[in-house]
Formats: sequence, structure tokens, C-alpha cells
Amino acid sequence: MIDQFENGTLIPEKDWIDYIISLEKDCRSSTKDQVKQALVNSIIKRIPRQRFGIFFSGGVDSTLISYICKKQNADFICYSVGLKDAPDIIEGRKVADELGLTLKQKIFTIEEVEELFKKVIKIFDKPDILRLGVGAVIVAAAELAKQDKINTFFGGLGSEEIFAGYERHLKASDVHAECWKGLKGMWQRDFTRDYAVAKAMNIKVLIPFLDEELIRSAMGIPGNLKINKDHKKVILREIAEELGLKKEFAWRLKKAAQYGSWFDKAMEKLAKQNDFKTKQDYIDSLK
Repeated sequence: MIDQFENGTLIPEKDWIDYIISLEKDCRSSTKDQVKQALVNSIIKRIPRQRFGIFFSGGVDSTLISYICKKQNADFICYSVGLKDAPDIIEGRKVADELGLTLKQKIFTIEEVEELFKKVIKIFDKPDILRLGVGAVIVAAAELAKQDKINTFFGGLGSEEIFAGYERHLKASDVHAECWKGLKGMWQRDFTRDYAVAKAMNIKVLIPFLDEELIRSAMGIPGNLKINKDHKKVILREIAEELGLKKEFAWRLKKAAQYGSWFDKAMEKLAKQNDFKTKQDYIDSLK
């Protein structure tokens, strides 16, 4: 099902929800080893023959994808963007240096981020804080990669849903049910945004965390093995360590792209500079 999205087709919402419901009905218990194998397979089978890019933040998702691709001797470049001293810039460089990854970064000024926002906002019919923040990170990284004639990328979409990576999973009375609910809601929340960006930028984004076999195996793991009061995505971090990542990289606390890049912080600063009460008011002024 996700192959359609990876190949540039937006899956109808009903088809996506029906697909997830069918997986939920057929869900069976699985083991960590099964999840590990499904994860490795989902990445390896998607490795392109030509050079490709990886949207890289230094978080466990992008680090693990990069690590497995490097083990396969794949030809790729990691890309990260953000303001000076943003967590994803600093941590991304640290991880890349440790693992011997080729990493290209672009450090933005506030003024450059505003120009980026003005460009990205045109992509969306109904731009909001989340769409603009995440979309700006993708667009900025894709533009950086176009200098290398790269238009195919690995992304980490879906990891938070199948491995319980959000705050709402911590607050949920039933983590497992919340994961399934989140997967069903991805079309409205994530697919429409990322499809619009991919189409506008003429790029292809590979999504290994939404591979059918990986969804099946990850969703066969009890919720209490995915999240606790100290850590989210516990089982994924354990798998990352078992595959060879350093503990500090596997267990790094990571915020979403718009926060790790400080683009959201830039949005807030620009709103205040322009005398808007909220970030959404500022976004509306850019239309």
C-alpha cells in the first residue's frame, strides 16, 4: 500500500484506513527479533541503485537508516538543515563524524528562514504551523540535495506511530490502541502534507517504517515494551543498540524536525518581530 505513496501517488484516505483496519484485524503477537529483521529488510529492499539522500537529524530513526545503508555499502549523502547551534545541526554532525557518514548541512539565518517560509507556504492550500514547520525542513533539505542532483530520499515517517513515539502515547490508557488510531490518522495529518511537498519539489521519499511487514511485526509488540515514563520508542532503541549503534545515539532524546531545526523557534520570533499575537496569525499574513 505504501508503495503507491513512495511512487508519487496519494493513496485515497478510505483505502489507507481500510488497509490499516485489515492489518489490525489480522494482528498477531511478534518478537523483537522479528521486528529487527523486518526493519532491516524494509530498509535494504528500498535502497536505490543510484545515489540517494537521507533526511538526517541524528535521531534514532535517521541514524539507524543511515547505519544500515552504510553497512550495505550504499551510495548516499545525509542532509540536515537548521539555525546555527540547533540540536539537529550539532547532533547530526556528531553522529555523522562518528559513523563516517557523508553529511551536508545548511545553516539558516532568521531572514533566510522567512524567505523559505514564503516559498513553502505556496505549496499548501491550508497552511498551518505544523505543515509549514515540517514542510520547510523537507524543502530546505531537498533544495540542498538538488545541488548534488539527488531527488530520492529516505525519511522516518511512521516510526512514531508504530513504536509509540509521541506524548499522546505516554498519556494513553491503551498504548496499542493509540498506535493503531495514529496510523489511521496519518493520511490526514502526514500524507497530504508530504505528498504536496514531494510533488512541488519533484522528489521521491522512501518510507521504510510503513512497510507492511514492519507494521505487522511492530504492532505485534505490547505497548508496555514500546514506551515508559523515561523513554519513548524503547524497543526500537534496543534494536538499534543490538544492531551496533552506540548507546548515546540509540537513546538520544529527539524532538520533531521543526523543533530540532529551530525552524519553529524562528517562526515564533518572526511572529513577534512582526507584531502578531500567534504563529498562525503570522502564517496567515504570508499567504
